[in-house]
Amino acid sequence: MGTKEKYEIVVGLEVHARLLTKTKLFCGDSSVFGNEPNTNISPITLAHPGTLPKMNREAIAFAVKLGLACHSEISKQNYFARKNYFYPDLPKGYQVSQHTTPICKGGYLTIRTSSGMKNIQLNRIHMEEDAGKSLHDVFENETALDFNRAGTPLLEIVTEPDLGSGEEAFAYLTELRKLVRYLGICDGNMEEGSLRCDANVSVRKAGEKKLGTKVEVKNLNSIRNVKIAIEHEAARLISLLENGETINQQTRSFDAATGTTFAIRDKEDADDYRYFPEPDLTPFDLTEDFINSVRDDLPVLQSERIKQYTSVYNLSEYDATALTDEKEFADYFEHLNPNSSPQGGEGTGVRYKSAANWMLGPVKTWLNEENKSISEFPLPPSKLNELIKLVEQDKLSFSAATSKIFPLLINDPDADPLAEAAKQNLILESNSDYIVPIADAVLLQFDAKVKEYKKGKKGLLALFVGEVIKRSKGKADPKVVNEILIQKLNS
Repeated sequence: MGTKEKYEIVVGLEVHARLLTKTKLFCGDSSVFGNEPNTNISPITLAHPGTLPKMNREAIAFAVKLGLACHSEISKQNYFARKNYFYPDLPKGYQVSQHTTPICKGGYLTIRTSSGMKNIQLNRIHMEEDAGKSLHDVFENETALDFNRAGTPLLEIVTEPDLGSGEEAFAYLTELRKLVRYLGICDGNMEEGSLRCDANVSVRKAGEKKLGTKVEVKNLNSIRNVKIAIEHEAARLISLLENGETINQQTRSFDAATGTTFAIRDKEDADDYRYFPEPDLTPFDLTEDFINSVRDDLPVLQSERIKQYTSVYNLSEYDATALTDEKEFADYFEHLNPNSSPQGGEGTGVRYKSAANWMLGPVKTWLNEENKSISEFPLPPSKLNELIKLVEQDKLSFSAATSKIFPLLINDPDADPLAEAAKQNLILESNSDYIVPIADAVLLQFDAKVKEYKKGKKGLLALFVGEVIKRSKGKADPKVVNEILIQKLNS
């Protein structure tokens, strides 16, 4: 057994998600990211004497929404506590957190890795306020403080020590980011700090039940860095044990440039924080009606959409997963199919498979090339629907639609696809009187190939079809060309 196989990696993640509320957790100051330093502040954010906090109802609803989506138990009786740990960038000098009485208890998030599906168990989800930001590069010998972020609402999502590798952590964070975006409660932007992750890592001998001494790795600002940090830290801990050294419980930071971690302090115990109920905020109770109203507001999540796309729309698992990876992308796809059936037809929306091919082909390609999201896509679904229908009705070839008309509509979304196709002489000709003479000329020129076809080389049909379409300058309907050639070749 190799050294790695002798040990089991145990990981727990703590993720802070900044909520997309318009205002802060305990006052009406704006929580918008990116404003000029110290513009989203007021006497309450700055903790002036005599000011009192007030709860943000929207933040509570967002917390319940995530808890319901994660199959958590929703706590009806709630209160906030003071966490007495000095934050230099929180004017109060302490943080208000729900740590000891989480609004959501337990639950799980399902991930998929190379090993298959796994439910990652959650310990809790709780609300707390964010700290401000210390800026060390503004002045040469002084630290600047920006309090814009101070008091913005966070959800801390804490897993059990239930992850066994960097790969699982990568999958978990990918799913969590997708979920908070689907729910519309967080934009999931790790580069801007909207989603921040700390990893608790320990190792133990394979088969042991007792957890090893853990280290906490902070400053992980991308999903990839979380994976790298866990893998590096696990290897470091195993090396210490193999050399007979002692692992100290400590907090470490991650250096993205080198892919390594370094110690920043010994880890405090929970007792060091001296939690006690926040005296300036009254406890709050959640009614069943409030919880049900949040439940009614839950969107259809990716897993449910995949089931629908595969069972009702007859799409492949691959197509269904790709189409539903982002909620807005899936919403756009669904708007392409009003009253549609998998077969399509006159008077209905486009066929689901046609719509999927367009979304994952031309549309996705354009978005990637332009580095834009589907919300910035210039064509409304109704206009793209018109173009797809022209292809389905054999009035326009897929090639002409994607290379000629699609770019034209991107630049002029009000244009009429059929009129533009007619202007460019792209309308397919399905009249056999037009196609037969061209087919006859092709078969005559390729007489030797025709003999080979009749001896069994049926793959040559594509050559004949392609030549007819080429001579018609793309106007001949491929389906009709195919039928005419087969009829002639088999006669």
